[in-house]
Amino acid sequence: MDYCIAVFDVGKTNKKLLVYDNELQLVDTSYTRIDECAEDGMLFEDTEAIFKWFKQELRVQSAQYPIKAISVTTHGAAFACLNREGELAVPVVSYTTDPGETFHDEFFAEFGTASELQVQTATPDFGNLINAGKSLYYIKTKFPDRFKRISRILYYPQYFGYLLTGNYGAEPTNVGCHTYLWDFLKQGPSSVAEKLGIAHKLPSEIQSPWSVMGTVSEDIAQETGIEKRTVVTMGIHDSNSSLLPYLMIQSEDDFMLDSTGTWCVTMHPEDSVAFSDNELGKLVFYNLSAFNTPVKTAIFMGGQEFETYTDLFREISGEQEFPPFDPELYRNVVKENRLFILPSVVPNTGLFPSSLPRVIEDGTEYALNDIQSGETMPDFFRDFRTAYAVLTLSLGIQTRTAFDLAGMRKGIPVFVEGGFARNGPYTAVLTGIYPDSQVATTNLNEATAFGAGLLGKAAVEGIDPRELGTLFSIERTPVTPVCLDGIEDYISRFIEYV
Repeated sequence: MDYCIAVFDVGKTNKKLLVYDNELQLVDTSYTRIDECAEDGMLFEDTEAIFKWFKQELRVQSAQYPIKAISVTTHGAAFACLNREGELAVPVVSYTTDPGETFHDEFFAEFGTASELQVQTATPDFGNLINAGKSLYYIKTKFPDRFKRISRILYYPQYFGYLLTGNYGAEPTNVGCHTYLWDFLKQGPSSVAEKLGIAHKLPSEIQSPWSVMGTVSEDIAQETGIEKRTVVTMGIHDSNSSLLPYLMIQSEDDFMLDSTGTWCVTMHPEDSVAFSDNELGKLVFYNLSAFNTPVKTAIFMGGQEFETYTDLFREISGEQEFPPFDPELYRNVVKENRLFILPSVVPNTGLFPSSLPRVIEDGTEYALNDIQSGETMPDFFRDFRTAYAVLTLSLGIQTRTAFDLAGMRKGIPVFVEGGFARNGPYTAVLTGIYPDSQVATTNLNEATAFGAGLLGKAAVEGIDPRELGTLFSIERTPVTPVCLDGIEDYISRFIEYV
């Protein structure tokens, strides 16, 4: 191999270091889980532990591979506030922090209505602190002394890039990632950024994600054993990193990407940013792609829902293996139209933020908290196969809601990647919901890291990543279509309940 690219992939749950060779073949990987911390009622990312782990792993990998580039990708809704000395003025706020009952009303009273800001910033009213603008307002009101010490604000990939190089920067995918801070209409800092008094503290120049942020500092070179000339990319938001290879392969064709994990992210490239009247107030928004083009997006915590309920099912039944798809069982659940698992496990998030997590059996409601405490339990939870089918239908309906919000059109292909691509019942249910579209899983393992690897190669070779489209292909495996008679009635009843 001529050289290698180290990808630092900072997910909300897993932190990974993946090494690709110059032909974009994955040659090594390591990962860990680092939990968030708490301080003064605020949850925050343990960036010190995360970066320490990365440097330790980079030392191991640099001894084995000729690394010439580091490409950083991170989850969204995270940013770092630096003081004049270049240190954190406040810990990196975790978006899972609960700001309190009145916080969101106070935010909109200060900066404009939710609909006004959705039009201006392409950002919906998420719960908790899933927006950088809300997080900054939270810091300003809860920690005013710390807020005053903020000299510079960097989005999460660029913060790690700063730790590696000592340089600053910004790129479109994080700037335009439901922040409330970017005005999509005027292509500059929003009125929220201006009113917060932080517009001048954001990077003024927006560069491409494959731009070279700099080379590693002398200290990093000594700590990790990596060469001082190793370049560091500007970085990219993880969902947009997953989308990047599909944009390159499907450049002329319409498609819907269902990128699944803790968060299930539906992404649909479009030509312009616009909301219909019936979309305002709903959890639909726009990202900016690596190429600074609009991507209509909707998200929900599908992976979290899946883990929460399957843990319960396993505990109740004692079974460990997930049941395979049984079309007759699913058709019976749909036909009977009496069993439902409703979102949202994490309050105030997803596509139904006002919905309380509960289970419906024959019209009787069972709160998730009561089920988890052992106080009560629906009868069908004792049958792992049936309970799993009802959960899968719930996830399929939530996916459909996300697709519709993201601009799904009849007949366009659907690509499923990530954890649920290996979930046969889930992909089968999607074919039943969208009989006119080809649903396919893809072989693009570690799509987020692979997209970042493409950027690393482009940075090393000084080219646009679109020139690398001939180096890889995305194998698509069509999912065998399944007929789910009565699915529309089942979906309607589900929507009535939520």
